[in-house]
Amino acid sequence: MSGPLSDTKVLSFCRALAGPFATMILGDLGAEIIKIEDPQGGDSTREGEPKLKGVSTYFLSVNRGKKSVTLNLKDKKAQKIIFGLIKDVDVLVENFRPGVMKRLGLDYETVRNINPKIVYASISGFGQTGPYSSRPAYDMLAQGMGGVVSLTGTGEAGSPPVRVGYSIGDMAVSLYGVIAIQAALIERERSGEGQWVDVAMLDSQVALCENAMVRYLATGEIPKPTGSRHPLATPFQIYQTKDKPIILIANSDKLWVNFCKAAGKEDWIKDERYRTRGLRLKNYRQFNQEMVELMSSRSYQEWVDLFEAHEVMYGPVNNMEEVSKDPQVMAREMIVEVEHPRAGRHKVVGTPMKFSRTPCKIDKGAPELGVHTVELLSTRLGLSDEEIKELRESKTI
Repeated sequence: MSGPLSDTKVLSFCRALAGPFATMILGDLGAEIIKIEDPQGGDSTREGEPKLKGVSTYFLSVNRGKKSVTLNLKDKKAQKIIFGLIKDVDVLVENFRPGVMKRLGLDYETVRNINPKIVYASISGFGQTGPYSSRPAYDMLAQGMGGVVSLTGTGEAGSPPVRVGYSIGDMAVSLYGVIAIQAALIERERSGEGQWVDVAMLDSQVALCENAMVRYLATGEIPKPTGSRHPLATPFQIYQTKDKPIILIANSDKLWVNFCKAAGKEDWIKDERYRTRGLRLKNYRQFNQEMVELMSSRSYQEWVDLFEAHEVMYGPVNNMEEVSKDPQVMAREMIVEVEHPRAGRHKVVGTPMKFSRTPCKIDKGAPELGVHTVELLSTRLGLSDEEIKELRESKTI
């Protein structure tokens, strides 16, 4: 196995999205991911739609390269097996609601007594402390409660709040979780001790609200939705051309001058209403009206030709098909193929992390339910064929 974490072993008690996405990233980085699943169906996303040859594409998308071990966590014999696995891993990741792991006898204090060097990561909706800690949470709740939804939408009177178009509530906590896990592993090299990492969906959304929160804390002004435009710079938004939308960014003095020359609006360069970013923001309503009319006067390609000739920053608004075929995306190997025993050869999203000496190698699909159970019980714990047979008959595995 390649990747900078190729010597790292991770025991995952994760299901749905936030936990599995975090452990997928660790797996992309080369870590061995042992995914513990219930023998009766496993991760609920295995039944998600749409399906490819009967296999959930949702499950395929965030569980590639992992090893699946089935264990009935309510069975005392399963707990003994898990204790054996805990001794051999570097990281444990779980995304149950706070309190569940303790009821299963797998809380941090218990696990630390078995393996003092383990990094134990808990990913949850609201964290392990605070008045909301025991509440269940989904992506939409985190987005709403963390302030993100208040910033989305057109901002026009009467327009409803809008959820971010993908599960940023789950994704953000996954990314913060991976950062924290790796930081704890680095710190372990100095101290020789593991620790408990606690990351929450709500906390992560608050952290991502960056300048919106800072603006409020500094001024008391509550930021509102602004559609596609940047609240602190203009032009910095999506405009409709004759045939399709285009992203235009001309927020610096140099880019503004370049844009005015490209658009044949040299008079705007010294116009007292528009010559600086501050003036354009101050007079945004009038400025935007003129911009909307101007941008709709030419086709997308006509603007592209002008912008290329005058070094103006621009870009398309791609749909998923266009993204998947984009030459830059393809050159960066952001769409890769992996193999699955039932789904066959299929495409998944690659990793944005590139390394010069220890490259990530994404070539294995998601595992079938429990396919690695016998292998790990025999090679890691030394269980005999007879012992494994007894566990299967008792429905422990």
